[in-house]
Amino acid sequence: MARYRGPLTKIARRFGEPIFGPDRALEKRNYPPGQHGNQRKRGKKSEYSVQLAEKQKAKYTYGILERQFRILFDRASRSKDVTGEVLLQLCESRLDNVVYRMGIAPTRRGARQLVGHRHITVNGDVLNIPSYQVKTGDVISVREKSKTLEVITAALSGGGSNQYGWVTWNDATMTGTFNSVPSRDMIPENIKEQLIVELYSK
Repeated sequence: MARYRGPLTKIARRFGEPIFGPDRALEKRNYPPGQHGNQRKRGKKSEYSVQLAEKQKAKYTYGILERQFRILFDRASRSKDVTGEVLLQLCESRLDNVVYRMGIAPTRRGARQLVGHRHITVNGDVLNIPSYQVKTGDVISVREKSKTLEVITAALSGGGSNQYGWVTWNDATMTGTFNSVPSRDMIPENIKEQLIVELYSK
């Protein structure tokens, strides 16, 4: 399974945001990486540069590589709804992201690993495809023999399992439901999706 394996803080510093979750190193050095750090004089960015950076930020945030991201954009562009909003909705509907939103894993990278290692079921069937598109009404559960895994119990004890309105989670049964596709105002990510649409439309 292809995915980014490089340093996370370096990427987060590039965008000046903790896109991979809380990051102490980013808090200490909240400026782009490089030999001259924040002393480097940076000129005005071109329109293309700004659009490209926004696309890269979205890809890193959701842990998606270029080919997959382009496929999602093509699907979104064929929709009758707003392309940028549909693009983010498709990203939010990925199984690894839903597992993360339900609080089963503390990060999307951790959620992807849980899915890949067959610890998650969808409607009772074990699925190990992180990019699987979850549909409204789908039931996501922790596999019976995986319910005692320390990484899962530790994540759920953090109390972040019911902070998103489009998913519900039951700690007792370790089962959740994908209630609906979130609208744009419900998605907390700081992504300017219209810049991505403009980039791909050139």
